[in-house]
Amino acid sequence: MNCKRLLASLAAAACLLAAAPAAHAAGPIPVVEGITVSDGYDWTRFAGQNVTLNVYNWGEYISNGSDESIDVVAAFEKLTGIAVNYTTFDSNESMYAKLKSGAASYDVIIPSDYMVAKMIDEEMLLPLDYGNIPNFSLIDEQYKNPDYDPDNAYTVPYMLCTTGIIYNTGMVEQAPAAWADLWDEQYAGSILMFNNSRDAYAIAAFKEGRSINPATTDEVDEVMEQLKAQKPLVQAYVMDEIFDKMIGGEAAVGVYYSGDAITMIDDNPDLAWVFPEEGSVLSVDCMCIPAASQNREAAEMFINFMCEVDVGVANAEYIGYTTPSTAVWEQLDEELKYSPIAYPSEEIAAKEQVFTALSEEVNSQLDVKWSEMKSYNEGGNGLLFLLLLLAMILLACFNIWRKMRRKARNMY
Repeated sequence: MNCKRLLASLAAAACLLAAAPAAHAAGPIPVVEGITVSDGYDWTRFAGQNVTLNVYNWGEYISNGSDESIDVVAAFEKLTGIAVNYTTFDSNESMYAKLKSGAASYDVIIPSDYMVAKMIDEEMLLPLDYGNIPNFSLIDEQYKNPDYDPDNAYTVPYMLCTTGIIYNTGMVEQAPAAWADLWDEQYAGSILMFNNSRDAYAIAAFKEGRSINPATTDEVDEVMEQLKAQKPLVQAYVMDEIFDKMIGGEAAVGVYYSGDAITMIDDNPDLAWVFPEEGSVLSVDCMCIPAASQNREAAEMFINFMCEVDVGVANAEYIGYTTPSTAVWEQLDEELKYSPIAYPSEEIAAKEQVFTALSEEVNSQLDVKWSEMKSYNEGGNGLLFLLLLLAMILLACFNIWRKMRRKARNMY
């Protein structure tokens, strides 16, 4: 989504707001933390019932009360009487693996579009009762009935983001302009790469002029060879660790998501952002309810709360991500509202690609090749470590032998 598309959708959004359910027709009522919510919705129907919601979200992905921001979770708890156990994950893959294992039970999760499609296919999500989520009407039409959820049965869009390159202007002689620059030896040892297979694969695919959604295992093999070739130049494969590393000047170049780039640049003005010339990945993160949830109606209340305009503004302004709601966008501060990072130009948007669900065969091959790439050369490093350890043991034994021999000679 960009500014021009948003401005073009203002009239449609106004119609949507006018046609919103009667539950939202009355004036807003004041609530905690400076948030107002729509009147006519029974926010307190679970009060006193000892309901606890387990919410699983990306790290650094909600307004949490720090830096004078609004604590969205605390506001929801105070408004509804529902307790929230809020935990975070750092990649779609780690979130999926935890749910698939049954190691934990969650009521609201926020996966990205391609993972949503996978989880729908595997019957891991519950259908939503949109009667309990009247604020779904505030989501722009262009984000409804998407390819990953064509019947709009399981999802409510939360935020959008694009991928790009963040770099330290004081640590590079020539700023990167393309994904291909991440294979340039001038950045050797100072590159931070995504620590998840889909985003990392997409970078190499863009470099090679290929689709970010491989159709065959051969495509996977060929593109993953590019990541293997790049690995000697990479300092680390990271997710949330990128914040400390880039803000602290521990690396010159990193790859990450647009909203987080805004946060990092705010904390370190030496940092800058570029949308690579080959194109970027546009992702939609969605609020969903896992199939194992025992609190669907309360979970739907949480999702509805997250779609409130004041809540959407608080979240967007704190995390810097792109809102899927024109009603929220209209209320943003001017700097974020027209940010070229959060709302890129149409020229940049035209080069965006979106992830789609892969076939089981291709997805399995991607997992295998990603693991192989991550362990590439590590076997050699492990062997070196063992040789060094053996040498240290031999040296220790030699020193012990010398001491024993000296002691024996002295006794003689």
